[in-house]
Amino acid sequence: MATPLIGAILQWAGRLRFPQVFALTATLFIVDLLVPDPLPFADELLFGLLTVLFGLWRKGRR
Repeated sequence: MATPLIGAILQWAGRLRFPQVFALTATLFIVDLLVPDPLPFADELLFGLLTVLFGLWRKGRR
């Protein structure tokens, strides 16, 4: 179950284009690898962004 903050961020990310979502996801992944738990729910946000990313990839929206 997503928190309201994560839900709002994922809604915003769903309106972005594929390269922007990819860059956002890659940045969050690298930060999450380098700094253990930089912000609460970073892993859940990463999984949500990956879902958005794969959804945009499947649609072919660019």
